[in-house]
Amino acid sequence: MSTTSLAAPARTGEPLRRLLVLDAVMTGANALAYLALSGPLGRFLGIGSGLLLGLGAFLAGYAAGVGLLAARPHPPATGVRLVVEANLAWTAASLLALALWLSPTTAGAVWTVLQALAVAGLTLMQHRALKARQSSQV
Repeated sequence: MSTTSLAAPARTGEPLRRLLVLDAVMTGANALAYLALSGPLGRFLGIGSGLLLGLGAFLAGYAAGVGLLAARPHPPATGVRLVVEANLAWTAASLLALALWLSPTTAGAVWTVLQALAVAGLTLMQHRALKARQSSQV
């Protein structure tokens, strides 16, 4: 995937594609941090480095998939809906993990809530952009 294909949404004004690019970039940055810094981040957040490595690998694949979707001139609605649903599941799983089985440090608890809220906000914007695109095509 070339950087020009990811930069194109900024020039075209396609809000949905810009939101997908933002999702891919944010997710990819988290993936790289979890993969490269699982030990120090694990100690700081109070989350096992093995869990962070697994999450990092999962997020890297997910970010690549969202990036490929964002690189399409007109991302298919089905693909965007899958991203929205996956992001909602991530938000719920993050909050449930915090409530039920994670015992993070204060920083880890704050990080878990903040990233869940960020994903939820991005998901809401993606959902609205998809609805707006579909309304304009009718």
